[in-house]
Amino acid sequence: MKLLIVEDEAKLADYLRKGLSEEGYVIDVAANGIDGLHMASDGHYDLIVLDTMLPGIDGFGLLAALRQSKQTPVIMLTARHRIEDRVRGLKTGADDYLVKPFAFSELVARIEVLLRRAAGTAPAPDALVLCLGDLHMDLARRRATRAGQRIDLSAKEFQLLTLLLRRKGEVLSRTEIAEQVWDVNFDHGTNVIDVAVRRLRSKLDLPFERPLLHTVRGMGYVLEDRQS
Repeated sequence: MKLLIVEDEAKLADYLRKGLSEEGYVIDVAANGIDGLHMASDGHYDLIVLDTMLPGIDGFGLLAALRQSKQTPVIMLTARHRIEDRVRGLKTGADDYLVKPFAFSELVARIEVLLRRAAGTAPAPDALVLCLGDLHMDLARRRATRAGQRIDLSAKEFQLLTLLLRRKGEVLSRTEIAEQVWDVNFDHGTNVIDVAVRRLRSKLDLPFERPLLHTVRGMGYVLEDRQS
């Protein structure tokens, strides 16, 4: 899952970026309303954490402009305690509202609730379960099994396998994987993707007779059942 944080307090933004990354999310950060609106409008995010008081365009203006084209779930953060501000945010199109200071665990819980709600409105009723042959992933439970055996995955491995399953049969380049699973500061000169794929393959394929994760030389990686 990919989240956008629009927050001008650098210390808080960095705290949220690190904390939510540890929860397994891919995080982009915008430090002002103008950049936030551009990224939210042009990017593909599963949820936006939006401060109300921002330079350039405030959170209310950003949200109003965004709602003209997108219905991405939004949690608004604010230091304002007045009920009028919360009502204004909700009427503008916010899905939830959290007053500073807040507990990080509460923010994570609210994010999870909104993501489950968004997934529940998806057109496909089985959108939270991805399958390929004897491989099954339950996104809600964050559980992967193959031939009935549990596969223990790290947060990044889970995100990588989710991407590959959603795009099964498609060859994904290292650049595309980096953009979808790692953040915007990813160093394309490293071999971190190859290492991650190798570790995922050791869990996904090596214990079983038939490989699912394949390398396409010079192009990238593809997840497919070549014997089905």
